[in-house]
Amino acid sequence: MNASDNEFSGTLSRSGYRPRVVDGRLTTLLKAFGGVEIVGPKWCGKTWTALSQARSVDRLDDSATFAAAQTDPMLVLMGEEPHLVDEWQDVPQIWDAARRHIDDNANHKGQLILTGSAIPKDSTAIHHSGTGRIARLRMWPMSLSESGDSTGAISLSGLFDGSFQPAERETSIEDISRWCCRGGWPANLGLDDEFALEIPGEYIKSVLDISVPKMNKSSATARTLMRALAVNISQAPKYTTLAADMAYGDERREPDTQTVKNYLEMLKDLYLLTDLEGWEPPLRAKSRVRTKPKRYFVDPSLPAAVLGGSPKTLIRDTQTLGDLFETLCIRDLNVYVSAMPGAGNRIAYYRDDKGLEVDVIIELSDGRWGAIEIKLSDLKVTEENADKLMAFRRKICGNPMAQIREPEFMMFLTGRGSKAYRRNDGILVVPIATLGA
Repeated sequence: MNASDNEFSGTLSRSGYRPRVVDGRLTTLLKAFGGVEIVGPKWCGKTWTALSQARSVDRLDDSATFAAAQTDPMLVLMGEEPHLVDEWQDVPQIWDAARRHIDDNANHKGQLILTGSAIPKDSTAIHHSGTGRIARLRMWPMSLSESGDSTGAISLSGLFDGSFQPAERETSIEDISRWCCRGGWPANLGLDDEFALEIPGEYIKSVLDISVPKMNKSSATARTLMRALAVNISQAPKYTTLAADMAYGDERREPDTQTVKNYLEMLKDLYLLTDLEGWEPPLRAKSRVRTKPKRYFVDPSLPAAVLGGSPKTLIRDTQTLGDLFETLCIRDLNVYVSAMPGAGNRIAYYRDDKGLEVDVIIELSDGRWGAIEIKLSDLKVTEENADKLMAFRRKICGNPMAQIREPEFMMFLTGRGSKAYRRNDGILVVPIATLGA
């Protein structure tokens, strides 16, 4: 995005800033709302993205700024607009002050950008939702198209508009293993593997040593839960399963269910986890509520680091690599969906009581939807697996009384592979290294 194309661009954009998929969405929200809150995990690039469209900034990690905000939150809301308040959650009173500030200025658009890497632990200090004044934009670690590892030739939004052209990009299992272990952290751009592979481990250490104690939780318990989640990656484990895995088989050390719930919520409050809920039309289907959520880390490098995986070891453990690749795909799909207009867009999965399952359903707020099966290798794109997708389509769309619209596309999203093409049955085969927003 060129500065001249964006009326909110200022002078704070950092040299070397690599454009992000959400840049355009941030511009749109600044034109529609008085403020925008950008949330997401630490180190994912929220601040640089905000600075690329801000004209002034107050940072709460500066001790003097922090002290001023505690004295009077309005002191950190002053500046040329859009004004950025970075890591606002450290002083929760800023939220209500920001809402008042926007109202006092006739709710004109593009006044404030707030960034946050955690839910404020003292939520009682917030009295107003900000609805109608402050929009929320979630950021993720970098997708492959943002880091330059995907050509982006196949547009996810284009697929919903019926646009598809074959593309080619050779991708190996070794590539997938590297990408899963390096992760999508902006800090590792341009780094050799020797150095980039250090970043996820340091991230975990920072979470356990700094973020978790700030949430008044035990680092030791958080560490065992993160390992249990990594062991059950891309699954829908019960609380009892996680508790047993946290205890390493020793029943005397098993945490109770409430403890597991509390620590899961903490990791979600730090934007380290995302849940995929079950999907089934129509909107009020009971299975939407009864299907357990599948839990994913926001980046595959986090469970890889927790498990001690490396590119070389994962090549010999394709089961674990396949689960990490699924996590990578969920990350990238969330990034690409985040750029699409509409507040009701969502990513889910499908599983029925007969065992029929589809890895990803993307449902847009206007009712359009698509179905995606994730496969580590294009060698897994078999007739048997294609038949399962077709059976799913017949089940969902075959009853004319249900009035369910046909999917805009059905797709195999693959790791190893070289060609993006349409099969004779209409199902797309798309290597992740050709996918973009």
